[in-house]
Amino acid sequence: MHKLGLLGKNISYSFSRNYFKNKFEKENITNVLYENFDIENISFFASIIKNTEGLKGMNVTIPYKEAVMPYLDKLDKKAEAIGAVNTIKITKKGKLVGYNTDCYGFKKSIINHLKPNHKSALILGTGGASKAIMYTLKNLNIECHYVSRKASKGVSFTYDTLTAEDVEKHNIIINCTPLGTFPDVDVCPNIPYSTISNQHILFDLIYNPEETKFLRLGKQKNAVTINGANMLKLQAEKSWSIWKI
Repeated sequence: MHKLGLLGKNISYSFSRNYFKNKFEKENITNVLYENFDIENISFFASIIKNTEGLKGMNVTIPYKEAVMPYLDKLDKKAEAIGAVNTIKITKKGKLVGYNTDCYGFKKSIINHLKPNHKSALILGTGGASKAIMYTLKNLNIECHYVSRKASKGVSFTYDTLTAEDVEKHNIIINCTPLGTFPDVDVCPNIPYSTISNQHILFDLIYNPEETKFLRLGKQKNAVTINGANMLKLQAEKSWSIWKI
């Protein structure tokens, strides 16, 4: 029996396990199991690799998309350029190869919504997922700026310094933070929503709930709103194509 799984922390809510369970049932795939590897610290990763018989690969989620990289033998070119991994393949020789399929899922999810006026973006959060978003948007020739709680290298705005005018100028806004995830559905990133308009796209990587407060506030301003469900499905299928089981 082959095994796949999801590496993360506090991931009982996760989309991936149910997605692959349903996929395997629907497609009559009977020789693969997908499970959660929920660990408190990345230091437990090596023991998972050593002790999980039949393990062929895994997806990686918060907070280990960057932390897992030193444990890998090789990085795909995109994953190396992005600086984050969300898919690991274990080769027949036991080598661990890191990939990033978030960029694929995000691009396929947003590309049909982009118009000529969409030239600049605000990326809320600076974690592993945000790096794939930055990489993708830059490849689409869209100017990108990080927004974070604290000022640091590469961060253009903090939530304290971001103005309504800044939001008006950047008509793509992507939430890469966990703010608004179930069950904390009454919170959202603290940005000025007053200047959002029908010229904006608001994209939330969160998929539970389907409509976060962030997206709801955007919809009230007639912005195009997109949640993370389709991106997740697309990146999951891309991962499956990499594992080639």
